[in-house]
Amino acid sequence: MPRNILILGASYGSLLATKLLMAGHNVTLVCRRKTADLINREGTEVRLTLRGEADSRAIRSRDLPGTVDAAAPEQVDVSRYDLAVLAMQEPQYTNHTIRVLMIKIATARLPCLSLMNMPPLPYLKRIPTLAEMDLEAAYTNAGVWDRFEPGLVSLCSPDPQAFRPPDEGANVLQVGLPTNFKAAPFADEAHTRILRELEADIDAVRLDGQDVPVKLKVFDSLFVPLAKWSMLLTGNYRCITPDKMQSIRDAVHTDLARSRAIYEHVDAVARRLGADPRDQVPFEKYAKAAESLLKPSSAARAVANGAPFIERVDLLVKLIAHQLGTPHAEIDQTVQTVDRKLDERIVVS
Repeated sequence: MPRNILILGASYGSLLATKLLMAGHNVTLVCRRKTADLINREGTEVRLTLRGEADSRAIRSRDLPGTVDAAAPEQVDVSRYDLAVLAMQEPQYTNHTIRVLMIKIATARLPCLSLMNMPPLPYLKRIPTLAEMDLEAAYTNAGVWDRFEPGLVSLCSPDPQAFRPPDEGANVLQVGLPTNFKAAPFADEAHTRILRELEADIDAVRLDGQDVPVKLKVFDSLFVPLAKWSMLLTGNYRCITPDKMQSIRDAVHTDLARSRAIYEHVDAVARRLGADPRDQVPFEKYAKAAESLLKPSSAARAVANGAPFIERVDLLVKLIAHQLGTPHAEIDQTVQTVDRKLDERIVVS
């Protein structure tokens, strides 16, 4: 049976949406009215490269078995859906119309799979060591999450790299690094079964007889998505420098020994919380992948473009490390640099 999935965020969210549409499920993308009108008129297009091919394929929603529509937040009837996916950047949830929709989702007790780098606070409360920590300062507005029941919120690591090509419509997405989404379970096995059903359906999809990259992988551990923290702290946030931004490759490879020290420290923090080393990605594998990441991170680009707020996983990890009694000078320096650059944006605006 096709599932009805609500995805908040039509940019990065359109990647998972396309995979679901290819598997025959139905998706509603929540976005600005102008973008919704474009998607409802023309559909979506995701470009990705299949294994062994040199050029990207354009996968258009109108050619797929599932159906997609788009809606502004105030138009959404949450009772229609089996699952909500949170695919916006964390600061975007402070928007009034999004907050109203979030209240409706929480009240309806709709299971929510977060596709953010920044884990929602209710998800962190499912980890005993974090449940009593003071972490609200890392969030743009922690009150957004007050109504959510922790067991109904899970986390999916947004490992695939994708971006909107310049001079293209808001309904077009280019996949740069076609890795997998890695999801943790819900507290209720019935909700986790939905994820496993979607996982199997996506895995079975073929395009001209070929496997299609970017899978949904569902794990038994709450800690698998936290493996992304080491990558973010070693690469993404270090793209933000006191001067100009740099690529993820340069952030990682300019001083590989320093990068390894940061990466391994964040891994150790995750293990203190309960992560198994098997949940984590070896530094060598990450460093190899970073060689092809020739652009600055989305966080760095947002700061350079004047954004007053970005997702602050760097600050979250710092707060956790300090409350565990395991601070790290390089992480503290990264947080300080990001703070200063954001302060500059606020002063200029």
